[in-house]
Amino acid sequence: MQTQVLIVGAGPTGLSLACQFIRYGIDFVIIDKKEATTPYSKAIGVQARTLEIYEQIGLADEAIAGGTVVGKTRLLEEGEVRAEIDLSRFGEGMSSYPFLLVLEQGKHEKMLHDHIVENGKQVMWQSELANFAQTADGVTAEVKGVDGAAQTIDAKYLVGCDGAKSPVRHGLGLEFAGGTFERIFYVADVQIDWEYPHDALHLNLSKDNLLAFFPMPGEKHYRIVGNLPEGASKQEGEMVYEEIEQVVKNELKKPLDVHDVNWFSTYRVHTRHVNKFSVGRCFLAGDSAHVHSPAGGQGMNTGIQDAYNLAWKLALVLDGRSSGEILNSYNQERLANAVRLLKTTDRMFQLGAGEEWFTAWVRVNIFPYVANLLTKMDFVKRAVFPLISQIGINYRESPLSYSSVNLKVKPGDRMPYFVLDGRSIYDWLRAPKFHFIAFFDGTAPQPVITDDFNGLADVHTIPLYPHIAEMFGTTESFSLLMRPDNYIGFIGAGTGIERAGEYLRKILS
Repeated sequence: MQTQVLIVGAGPTGLSLACQFIRYGIDFVIIDKKEATTPYSKAIGVQARTLEIYEQIGLADEAIAGGTVVGKTRLLEEGEVRAEIDLSRFGEGMSSYPFLLVLEQGKHEKMLHDHIVENGKQVMWQSELANFAQTADGVTAEVKGVDGAAQTIDAKYLVGCDGAKSPVRHGLGLEFAGGTFERIFYVADVQIDWEYPHDALHLNLSKDNLLAFFPMPGEKHYRIVGNLPEGASKQEGEMVYEEIEQVVKNELKKPLDVHDVNWFSTYRVHTRHVNKFSVGRCFLAGDSAHVHSPAGGQGMNTGIQDAYNLAWKLALVLDGRSSGEILNSYNQERLANAVRLLKTTDRMFQLGAGEEWFTAWVRVNIFPYVANLLTKMDFVKRAVFPLISQIGINYRESPLSYSSVNLKVKPGDRMPYFVLDGRSIYDWLRAPKFHFIAFFDGTAPQPVITDDFNGLADVHTIPLYPHIAEMFGTTESFSLLMRPDNYIGFIGAGTGIERAGEYLRKILS
């Protein structure tokens, strides 16, 4: 079997990468040793940046319809409500999706898989990577089916989306350095009868332990996440659910009836990342490249963004429009993000479940009484929402980022969200290519631009309306070239295309 790209692993990262390859017309084979998409909920948080990515392939509305938007957070202490925080429009004005969506991984994977099948492709289930080797020209992989029969797949590139124990990573000999939290965590999907309405994320504040209840689709359906008390005698995987339930009841100190347990698991939290995301023609994405604490719901979304970053670069190379040098930027951009992410999630984790006495004291005695006020302040929203939703990730230090003018928005930033003629700017930017945008200030006639960079870019001319001028920090005409992943590559003064053309020729060569 011959293909352009072999994807190893059909979890959210591998499936979303396959969806991007369909968008770019890349031939691929995707394999997984499982029988089908997971039946379990597993990861549940879907951030705004992921929904923006899904919007481009027509899946954002379907994801929202299948999930639950977290409209508020209710803070509890020993079962008593201490505060309620409105989150329904927390990121308003920063994204078309100013909220956190709860969508269980099983439904998430099925949505992506259905999209792949609808576009005439299939996942090779019950197919396991036995070994692989690469040369300067391609990758050869041996894949074994459930019957033990071997098949050889020749590909131009291979992408390992095969989880934290990644055989691809081991085969490449990459480091996976980091640490492990000593406390054991648990997760359970259940039905709960209790006194609280099914309209909020419930956080139980404690000096010692984390306990959270996420509302899931369906009446009384919740995801429980917490950690065992310090010094718990049993190890990961040794506890039965009834022991977990007793821990929850002891911590909440309120009557509740837990029934219809769909799934539960215990685990230790690891924080690790590879020393590089690629070797030759082989790449890593998702948990194979980085794992971290569940704080902030970042893991699955980060893997999907890995795939989004890599897909357009591979497409340009496979189409003969760029040299292979552009693929080096995948490691430069996503490794730097993984390092930042581990630091961020570790800090979030310490805030929510850390045992250091001062942090624990603030969490219980101060946070409930100031949280509601803080989350209503605009500067807090503009600091917190981009961090949690991942719209604030930038590639300013990337070799693909260049500017000849100093504005508030920088090359390497995600294209800021704003409304144009009643529609999100992202509605204009869905085509899987570069986008040249000339913002003209009205001191001269609207520019007429006929060059489309040999078909590589769509061209847009937009008046520099006051809200756009304020966002970018200028009242003078300027232009930018947006990458296919909606990140800005180049910003220049004026509306001419010459400098943007030079930039494009440079990064492609």
